[in-house]
Amino acid sequence: MIELTGNSLTLEQTKQVCYEGDIVTISLDSMQKVVESRKAVEKIVADKRTVYGINTGFGKFSDVMIEEDDVNVLQVNLIRSHACGVGEPFPEVVSRAMILLRLNALLKGFSGVRPIIVERLLELLNLQIHPVIPQQGSLGASGDLAPLSHLALVLMGEGQVYYAGKVWPTAEVYKMEGLESISLQAKEGLALINGTQAMTAMGVVNWIEAVDLAYQSEWIAALTLEGLEGIIDAFHPFIHEARGYQQQIAVAERFRKLLAGSKLITKQGEKRVQDAYSLRCIPQVHGASWQALDYVKEKLEIEINAATDNPLIFDAGETVISGGNFHGQPIAIAMDFMKIAVAEFASISERRIERLVNPQLNDLPPFLSAQPGLQSGAMIMQYVAASLVSENKTLAHPASVDSIPSSANQEDHVSMGTIAARHAYSIIQNVRRVLAIECICALQAVQYRGIDKMAPQTKTFYEKAREIVPSIIEDRVFSEDIERMTKWLKKNNWQWRALISEISLNKSLGY
Repeated sequence: MIELTGNSLTLEQTKQVCYEGDIVTISLDSMQKVVESRKAVEKIVADKRTVYGINTGFGKFSDVMIEEDDVNVLQVNLIRSHACGVGEPFPEVVSRAMILLRLNALLKGFSGVRPIIVERLLELLNLQIHPVIPQQGSLGASGDLAPLSHLALVLMGEGQVYYAGKVWPTAEVYKMEGLESISLQAKEGLALINGTQAMTAMGVVNWIEAVDLAYQSEWIAALTLEGLEGIIDAFHPFIHEARGYQQQIAVAERFRKLLAGSKLITKQGEKRVQDAYSLRCIPQVHGASWQALDYVKEKLEIEINAATDNPLIFDAGETVISGGNFHGQPIAIAMDFMKIAVAEFASISERRIERLVNPQLNDLPPFLSAQPGLQSGAMIMQYVAASLVSENKTLAHPASVDSIPSSANQEDHVSMGTIAARHAYSIIQNVRRVLAIECICALQAVQYRGIDKMAPQTKTFYEKAREIVPSIIEDRVFSEDIERMTKWLKKNNWQWRALISEISLNKSLGY
């Protein structure tokens, strides 16, 4: 059970709620803040004070005054007019994350919504009713207006939701669960959509999946090192401590643990003096990507506890300030950074695949084929990996450097952060398939070398992976193998992080 306060949500807790379905509760203190904030809005309306978004229009219409009798209609019109997202819906897990993050932001007590709003978001989470939210249409400033409007529609009993494995009209699900639609009141529509929760929710899911991929890349690269009889000296701690990057040091240490006891890896000078960069520089390349992931984590953990709507209400309503916390630039840059970092896992992986299949670069059967010439083996798998890596290069172009003015130039600089987050997700899916291809090729290579010579840890991984993709004894439709391996990696049913500490480093390596 996860208790929300508006200030203390972690990425690990977000993962528990979004992936494991943990029940969510609200702290009493945070609910009291919501109550006090709402009283401030009601007083503003009663006193007929002019405050943006409460009794004015939005964006370029901020100078248009709204009559007191129309302030509630204003909020409904806002949601319906802004719910114009297009394209395929976000993955359901992202929709769930959006509800969680929007709820957590409202609990800070700066937004002026009624308790019924936060209670309904809580019900949606715990009943696992998730809005169907189109992915495209957000500029990432003035918040994720279009995506979050589709979320807000659901509170009004409109739109569509995921429920019990199907897509339903919201009204039907409300009837099944005995829920009433909510009539939005002053400030509430704006409070629901003025925020960065679409890009941040997508970013959280990206980070969770990217971290799993980063660990998986190490296990798979360790197999490749054995399949190519790689030189372990490049992972010696002295080298990495001499440079000083902690992530690089940690990657090298994990590889030494993974390969402890292997009779397939070599020492420098035994078979060659040094390996190609795609083997020798794994700690440096992977370590740099880990640095970026650590940066992204830091930004996400700030943003999931941030107040990002506008205006914000302070001092029991005495101070109401219009600002720009809805601007997604911090997350936009973080997502662009993530795109580059994660794409590199595939870029270097594809080069290792080439070394596994190219007969000019190893002494294995050409293209790992059972009958070279008659059978093509893994030849075209490398083509696929190269295609995915090339596609990633286009997706990695930074979205955050672009801006198109909107709302008649009132909103004249935007972040495009949601585009960055969506493209990061696409890159992650491509990287997983490239790693799946490397895994299939590495499994075949170590089989040729001798499974009995593998390190205990990599041998255990080999045996589990072989349950997913059998040995290549003749050509077959390898697309099916790639997709099976990809799904296995996606499910994360291997304990990637659980390096068996009881297995000591092989003393014969001189460490």
